[in-house]
Parts: sequence; C-alpha cells; structure tokens
Amino acid sequence: MSTESAPQPNILRWMPRGSEQSGTERPDAEQSALWISASGAAMPKKVVAVDDSLTADDAYRLAAQGTALLWQGDYHNARQLLSAMARRLPVFSRLDGESVAQSFYRYRQGRTQRAKMLGRVLVPLAPGPVVPLRRAPDLKEAWLLAAGPVDEPSVAPLQDVLGAVGALEWRRNGLFIQELDAVIYPHYGTFAPVRSEYLGLLDSVELPSTELAFDIGTGTGVLAAILAKRGVKHVVATDSEAAAIACAQQNLENLGLADTVEAVQINMFPEGKAPLVVCNPPWLPGTVNTMLDNAVYDPKSRMLKAFLSGLAKHLEPGGEGWLIISDLAEHLGLRSREELTDWIAAGGLEVKGTVETPARHPRSMDKTDPFFDARSKEITSLWRLGVKG
Repeated sequence: MSTESAPQPNILRWMPRGSEQSGTERPDAEQSALWISASGAAMPKKVVAVDDSLTADDAYRLAAQGTALLWQGDYHNARQLLSAMARRLPVFSRLDGESVAQSFYRYRQGRTQRAKMLGRVLVPLAPGPVVPLRRAPDLKEAWLLAAGPVDEPSVAPLQDVLGAVGALEWRRNGLFIQELDAVIYPHYGTFAPVRSEYLGLLDSVELPSTELAFDIGTGTGVLAAILAKRGVKHVVATDSEAAAIACAQQNLENLGLADTVEAVQINMFPEGKAPLVVCNPPWLPGTVNTMLDNAVYDPKSRMLKAFLSGLAKHLEPGGEGWLIISDLAEHLGLRSREELTDWIAAGGLEVKGTVETPARHPRSMDKTDPFFDARSKEITSLWRLGVKG
C-alpha cells in the first residue's frame, strides 16, 4: 500500500512562467497556493502562469481548451484582457424554427459557458487580503465581507474579485424601498430586490392576521420587513443560506425591526403554524451556475414544489399562504399554468384569489432582447392560497 498522502483538493499547482521553454519543469520548481472562490467555483485542473505579454486571442484559445490563466502582470491589463475575451464569445441569436423553450435553454447554455470561460482568468491573493499585482485596488474590505480573511498565499478568479468590489458598492449605497420608505443593504451573494412591482403586491393585500407570519426564503429580509411595517407583531424569516440570514439580520436591525422579525437559518418552514405564510421563490426552473442564480432559477422547481406541498401543514385554520411569482416561465415554455395549479391542488390547497401587476423592469421594454415577446407579456401575481376545505 502506498504511503504517499493524497494531494489536498484545495491546493492549486502550476509551473512558473517560462519554465516549459527553459527546461526547468521539475517537481521542485512547481508553485502552489490555496484555492479560494467567493462564488463557490470549482478549482481548475490545469493552470498556466501568464503576464502582460499574453494576447487576447491566445488567452481565449487557452481558456476554451479548459486551461486557467494565473495573471502575474498589471491588474488593469488583466481586467482589459477579461473584457477582450468577453467580446470574443459568441453572440446569442434565435434560430428559425426553434421553440422559445429550446432557444432559452440554448441561451442558458451559452451563459454557463461564458461564466466558465471568464472564470478561468485568475489572480493571486496575499494575506491582508491584497492582490499583489501592479495597480491593484484596495480590496480588503470587499473581500473580507464577501469571502472572509486570507491567511496564506491564495488564488481566486478575477471575476470573484470584481464581484466582491461591486457588491461592496451595493452594500455601501443600499437600495431604496418605497414600501418601507427606507434603504436596505444587500450583501455579496444575496439578491437585491431591484424589481419593485412584487413588493407592491405584498403591500396591497389585506392581512388575514397581524399576530404571526412566516417569510420563507427571506434573502435580504425585505418581505419580512414589509410585513412588520404593516403591523404583523411577530415574523419568522427563514433562509437556508447563512449569508442571507446575516444580511437580513443587519437590515432588520437598521430598520429597527430586530425585535419583531426573527431571522432563522433553516430550509423552508420553521416549526409550528401561522395564519400567514409568504414565499417568493425563484421564478424560473433551471440550473444554478452562480450564487445570484439562486434567486432567479429553481432547479426542477424544487423550492416552489416544497412550498406548495408543505404549506397546508404550517397554516393555522383559516390562514393564507401568499405565493408571489411571475408567469415568465409560462411565456418561455418552461412551465405551464396547469402544472402550477396541479401542484397547488396536490398540496391540498385552493386558490382564494390573485392580485396581479405587469412587469415594469427595463428588459420587459427592450425590443432588442431576444426574448422580448415573452418578457413584454410577463405578469407577476400574488396567489392567496388556503387549505382546501
């Protein structure tokens, strides 16, 4: 039996720049660092060290072959290289005779490939954390908030670094919510509620009770906060992600609602029953490729089905479950209205009523969008559900 220990799965290894030409490719020349990805990307299997001499065409060719590029040149040049690679990626267009569902599936495949390609440009990280490259920005606060401390030499996707910096701007500036007359602050990896029409729906329907409510999949905590502002005395807000719970807790504290809303990390429902249970699941069935995809795509409609199948057990007699969801999946051919109503019936539920609002986001009005026909017809609804009796 071999006594050699297996290599650590989170240690990235590569040869120094130019070693393959100089003939120095030997075990003692190999370099390594800890692999870190704030977005949860898998560690690449093959890495080469590159610098400012690498052309965009060569970078694109290597990335297309599955090779990750560890940048050792100027930071701003790395960003320019990333943009140049993005411009070389195929532009999506609809095909004649293709169904909307087939077209959207192919579009999603292209987005997945794009994310993989651009995710193969890597940068070093050093304790601090800092990016030890020329003209690199100060990313200490952004990275600590997104991914935590860096205690040893590490490597991360440049896309993660850019995402962390962008998320810090969201967190600093916040997002004004009309229904709260206040600002909330999304965290890295937590979806920002930029589409306000569904928030207005929650604010427009008469509450069945002001004693207790559950908010399932709370994210930033915005729906729980609206319920509390409307007079619900106690709200239990759940989410399966620790980052979302931390985000919700901070927002609730800022809003002065921490004593009213309890944020709990749990998958789906808390213990017990409530007269009102609210859920705004991801609106489209589909594969999750990035952290933010979790807010948009629900693989095989698992969360939607789990909510509808478990709701009756968590509703008090006469209580209501409020499902907030768009019908975009229907217009894209990804889910039919009959499937949704069948799942509602299978959960022992009946529809007490619906409140609807048309989409008002920019993409619903962008005629250059390849799915404009579907987006322009989108309706967001609040379904009032009760136990079938």
